[in-house]
Amino acid sequence: MTGNDGDTIVARATPPGRGGVAVVRVSGPRVGALATAIIGSLPVPRRATFTRFRGADGQVLDEGLALYFPQPGSFTGEDVLELHGHGGDVVVARLIQRLQALGARAAQPGEFSRRAFINGRMDLSQAEAIADLIDARSEAAARAAMRSLAGEFGRVVHALVEATTELRVHVESAIDFPDEAIDIASDSAVRDGLARLDTELESTLASAHRGRALRDGMQVVIIGDPNVGKSTLLNRLAGEDSAIVTEIPGTTRDTLREDLIIDGMPLQVVDTAGLRDSDDAIEQEGVRRAWQAVGHCDRVLLVTEAATAPSAAEARILAELPDGLDATVIRNKIDLSDHAAGLIPATEPPCIGVSATTGEGLDGLREHLRSLMGLADAGGDYSARQRHVDALRRAGEHLATAQRQADAGAAELMAEELAHLQTALGEITGEVSSDDLLGRIFSTFCIGK
Repeated sequence: MTGNDGDTIVARATPPGRGGVAVVRVSGPRVGALATAIIGSLPVPRRATFTRFRGADGQVLDEGLALYFPQPGSFTGEDVLELHGHGGDVVVARLIQRLQALGARAAQPGEFSRRAFINGRMDLSQAEAIADLIDARSEAAARAAMRSLAGEFGRVVHALVEATTELRVHVESAIDFPDEAIDIASDSAVRDGLARLDTELESTLASAHRGRALRDGMQVVIIGDPNVGKSTLLNRLAGEDSAIVTEIPGTTRDTLREDLIIDGMPLQVVDTAGLRDSDDAIEQEGVRRAWQAVGHCDRVLLVTEAATAPSAAEARILAELPDGLDATVIRNKIDLSDHAAGLIPATEPPCIGVSATTGEGLDGLREHLRSLMGLADAGGDYSARQRHVDALRRAGEHLATAQRQADAGAAELMAEELAHLQTALGEITGEVSSDDLLGRIFSTFCIGK
């Protein structure tokens, strides 16, 4: 799919199925001709007009509202016509077939949003925020997506690009005009510019991390010995009896996944089989799957019994975790001991006392998870995707290299790194993007968006 190929496109903009109202959206250069053919004339711009939608033989296919948005002030930047009719699949299908017979073609996934991007109606981060808003699984995620859709993320990135441009101009002018050469290793404008970029880039990356967590959630795997309360903890977090709980060790034989929203946090919590040696082939497979889940998660919750001192087995499990994967130790069953509830200060790894049976200490666990996701103070963040985080990380790497080149007095190499930094930032907003990247992004959208 390329940009605007001159075609007029049509798609249903509301979900399929029965409903009170369905919206059919048309965009492109033939909107005027299609409107005249199907409703008799082009409606007054931006005014809902009650009318009848007619077939080729003049038969009334449906009746409803028609809205016309002339270019360039429409969603796509092209002429757009919306027909609001009754929400039945047969009715909508007949209407779309009529529009296709008049010369419109079926829109591809995300093609309306892609045309809006191509025609400068929004940057790429705003276009992605449309899909993020539709897919939001919590109020916090919806608010973050709206901030991105309003352009907040794009404005932050554009400010970073502008600061990088100013620094490049300063450095490259020194290269191009050697009579006015500067010592970039000691030049205050260079030092201050790099320092500001570093601070702003770090802040933006932190916000993007939180925005990605709001959008994608975090996968947490519960592990531990048999019968320490792993499944009870999952049930308590889920608010229902998702997992079977008995006093028989080894009840859980497979991984059990629950998608949860806890205090606005999208989480996938995975319960696993107890980690112990066994001659039972099924239990062995359960242990293997538990470790497989650990290899693909963001955080491990190692559940132990509060009344039992830390064991060699606990230390062994922590030592066997993949490099870079952190754990939180859950001291469960505090109702059967004198162990304190909540986060235990100054412990490594972090340790939280809870009772999965009574719920005591669970608020501390939820707050701990919010902190891990960076959501404790995420009220002003925007929606972000992993590709945004990756681009900001690459920008940070180029900035660090530029700093080293500046310290060495290598102006040409520093300028090159700043150019790479700017390219990485441009990928976020679409100022620098390939057709392949755009195709992958917009293919995940609804057809009618």
